[in-house]
Amino acid sequence: MDYATIAKNAAALRVPPNLVDYAAARRDFVWSTAARQLAGYPDGGLNIAHEILDRHASGPVATRRAIRFLAAGGAPQDYTYAQLQAGANRWANVVAGLAVERSQRVATLMGRIPALYVTALGTLKSGAAYLPLFSAFGPEPVKARLALGAARVLVTTDLLYRRKVEPIRAELPSLERIYVVRTPGAGELPVGTDDFDAACAAATDRFETVHTRGEDLALLHFTSGTTGRPKGVMHVHAAVLAHLVTARQALDLHTGDVYWCTADPGWVTGVSYGVIAPLACGVSMIVDREEFDPERWYAILEQERVSVWYTAPTAIRMLMKAGLEVARRRSYPALRFLASVGEPLNPEGVLWGVAAFGQPFHDNWWQTETGAIMIANYAAMDVRPGSMGRPVPGIEAAILERRADGGVDVLEAGATGELGLKPGWPSMFRGYLNEDDRYRQCFAGDWYLSGDLARRDEDGYYWFVGRADDVIKSSGHLISPFEVESALVSHPAVAQAAVIGIPDAMMGQAVKAFVELKQGYRDDAGMRRQLMAHARKRLGAAIAPREIDVVESLPRTRSGKIMRRLLKARELGLPEGDLSTLESGA
Repeated sequence: MDYATIAKNAAALRVPPNLVDYAAARRDFVWSTAARQLAGYPDGGLNIAHEILDRHASGPVATRRAIRFLAAGGAPQDYTYAQLQAGANRWANVVAGLAVERSQRVATLMGRIPALYVTALGTLKSGAAYLPLFSAFGPEPVKARLALGAARVLVTTDLLYRRKVEPIRAELPSLERIYVVRTPGAGELPVGTDDFDAACAAATDRFETVHTRGEDLALLHFTSGTTGRPKGVMHVHAAVLAHLVTARQALDLHTGDVYWCTADPGWVTGVSYGVIAPLACGVSMIVDREEFDPERWYAILEQERVSVWYTAPTAIRMLMKAGLEVARRRSYPALRFLASVGEPLNPEGVLWGVAAFGQPFHDNWWQTETGAIMIANYAAMDVRPGSMGRPVPGIEAAILERRADGGVDVLEAGATGELGLKPGWPSMFRGYLNEDDRYRQCFAGDWYLSGDLARRDEDGYYWFVGRADDVIKSSGHLISPFEVESALVSHPAVAQAAVIGIPDAMMGQAVKAFVELKQGYRDDAGMRRQLMAHARKRLGAAIAPREIDVVESLPRTRSGKIMRRLLKARELGLPEGDLSTLESGA
């Protein structure tokens, strides 16, 4: 079956896909020419909020729905572009009244509620920088990020304030004001805080967006990968161009689309592609306030007539675990493009999209540091299950090998090495906050080094191998955990898998796998023999796992990525460290 043709035929029923001539687009693309799509200011200024909100709110799409908020048991809450601008203007006036200077930080600690989006946009309009925090963080991760980011203002809810901020507030001298969104029935306003809604209501809904410069700090995202002190990744207002361009190229957004990004707005994906990119394209967004539930998600796709859906491999695997029959109870006539991000998507997940929706998921690759999608599978291009795709126009990628002298060599097709990018795209991070040496270590020669191992095939598709420190070296073989996991997940009984290397006197490292089984399958010796045989048939004895443990659930970061480091620590009896700081990049 030609899965790519299925996807293209589905798309052709509605709108022609973008990037029909990929080679020509790469040949002709120039970032300075693409920048003509932005409005900018006559004085050369550039502000993200002006590009994604103001120019729409003052134009023909002012009354178009910008965001629809969904919540269980309540009616949808819609904001047009004009209404969203009015709310953002009120908050921008509040920030201006606090004398928050350009690029100083305003943080949010909230779930997917309207106040978060109003705060993010109003903060950018005011010239301050926006610092999102994941609402599931505990007090210590919140304290670390607010302190490192020197946030002056925080907007949160009264419930989150009492649980996660009040215990640490005395340890945050830079945090001058806290505004809380009141929860019905939650009691009195917490002492020492201000009422967010009251402050906004007292402000005017007119505000002249600050004429920031393209290189002014706009966004501060904290990421620590899976270990270590959180890194403050700095992005500037010029990044909006990459968000706009890649939303059209990689996510195939068109005017009139209904778009749903399931990423939490406390993470970089939830900001870059859950706020900035879709609003830049002038589409209508869906925001669901509830937690993951397969039946609810399928109902949203059907009832809201979602046309472009951007979700994560973890969610896709959870949908797969719930069973194909759940997906097939509904129809999705408007859905024309499915995309995935956050970690590599196993080939089984790509093909499952065809079985469930009549089209494959399109995986793509980027990092918090890149700020935007760098490599993707496109609507007009054949999907190769398991591949992250090909570089977006304007991005030069290569597979590199580091030299002892600090330089790098570019490797030929088929070789495994570190994925590198030529700097110069607009959303490239401008540094790690107060860590210049750490930033410089990310570059060698003319390249940004991603820390991801990959290979490129003869047709220019890139294939993820693993993080440089995750790859298993066994009997002289370099083994990709992702490759072994993909083989295991292809077994009908396996919902999810994680693979690590454990010490072995003969081989150096042996491959060990941990799997979650789908409902209806039982863990016993026969099942483990089946899985072992399946892996050896798919991979060969040299790469297949030597041990397989069946577990009830795999340990994950708060954003859903599997924590191989924690599995290894448990296996070796090592300290697990402070798990409260574990998180994800993109």
